[in-house]
Amino acid sequence: MSRDKFLFVTGKLASHSLKDLLSRMTGVLPFDWEINTLPINVAALATTEWINSHLELTSKPDKIIIPGLCRGETEILQNHTGVPCIKGPKDLRDLPDFFKVGNFNPKRSDYGKYTIEIIAEINHAPDLSLDEIETTAFHLASQGADIIDLGMNPGKPWKHIGQCVQRLKNQNFKVSIDSFNYEEVSNAVKAGADLVLSINEDNLEIAKNLECEFVLIPKEPGMTDSLNKCVEKLLSWNRKFRIDPILEPIGHGFAKSLLGYFKTRELYPNIPLMMGTGNVTELTDSDSAGINAILIAICQELSIQSVLTTSVINWCRTSVKEIDLARKLMFHAITNQVIPKRLEPGLLLLRDPTYRKHGIETLNRFKSEIKDKNFRIFAEDGLIHVMNKNIHLKGQDPYKLIEEVKKTESIDESHAFYLGFELCKALTAITLDKNYTQDQELQWGFLTREETIHRNPMVDK
Repeated sequence: MSRDKFLFVTGKLASHSLKDLLSRMTGVLPFDWEINTLPINVAALATTEWINSHLELTSKPDKIIIPGLCRGETEILQNHTGVPCIKGPKDLRDLPDFFKVGNFNPKRSDYGKYTIEIIAEINHAPDLSLDEIETTAFHLASQGADIIDLGMNPGKPWKHIGQCVQRLKNQNFKVSIDSFNYEEVSNAVKAGADLVLSINEDNLEIAKNLECEFVLIPKEPGMTDSLNKCVEKLLSWNRKFRIDPILEPIGHGFAKSLLGYFKTRELYPNIPLMMGTGNVTELTDSDSAGINAILIAICQELSIQSVLTTSVINWCRTSVKEIDLARKLMFHAITNQVIPKRLEPGLLLLRDPTYRKHGIETLNRFKSEIKDKNFRIFAEDGLIHVMNKNIHLKGQDPYKLIEEVKKTESIDESHAFYLGFELCKALTAITLDKNYTQDQELQWGFLTREETIHRNPMVDK
């Protein structure tokens, strides 16, 4: 049975590296390949129209692959050659992932399902205007929140609670209220609140006459007997409720409180559970994404159906989005019994999934092949490289590199700003061992900001 042949279109600088990579992948690629090197140093700077006018086919392949950074529509090439054409990855070193070979573990087509509900708290809601609350609610919902929780202030009841709940309900939000004050709770439920946080043995009676779902918590950590009696009463009253055994902060019973969730799930296999994550994420000096991922994994394994999250302290400000991504990742991993690895790059905020290097030999070869004065910038192994046909500078300090450039090259203000911007990105990359590619944004998971190229790169022949 004959194999398909793919034609890879590239420029002069990348041709050798592309051939080397494809040669090493030959044993696992499901197709044969050949390379067409165009009369341009960097093919990624070319448009599809330019490629179309310079591409000469000696035979007809089954598919044409052009660099992912090429601007323009692939249909231009496809209509001219009669061969399907697609854009590959932005960096040729990503080809193994692109063609799903090696250790790459592609997502299943049904990836994205979840069973965990996100309750996102708006802290100190009475201190905000109704407009501010509504704006915050829309933001939290856009990040993945399923229920908007109104966190109350202790003391005098908030007289606008009913108005606030009704306004959010009119915008089709599910609403919960976090208060132990009966007047606040009663007014919120009358206005349509869906959930009340929280009740324990001291205020359990409010659940007897209010038509709403409740979150039952222990009065004190570890008071299982009291909690069990409350469960029996709520069941006898035919009330809808979920249990939160309470996650304690690290250093104050964290590990033991995790055991409490395990025991509660064993004791009540059919009653919904909830976990409030803020006692750990908000009270630990660590970026919250990794902590949220682990806590959601625990929730998924224990069938904890909802989590309450806060986003008050700066390192937790994106917790809702982190949990939204984590619940999909952990549902997929646990349901399909696969390791939660190479499935959700959106949660890799600080480090990149794979660190790629050209190597010093390849960088030196790039320098020898450059025939123009356009600057190429690379960053790897703790060094920034700046090169064109005249120079190859290496260093860690962008200021010193710019001074060295100015000794041999004349650069205007616009070009100087561009170099400074790129060198700043390169410095960040070598600081965190991130992948740097000139004219591309650094990757920060779901926080990545797409970068627009504001200059007009020359198509050098």
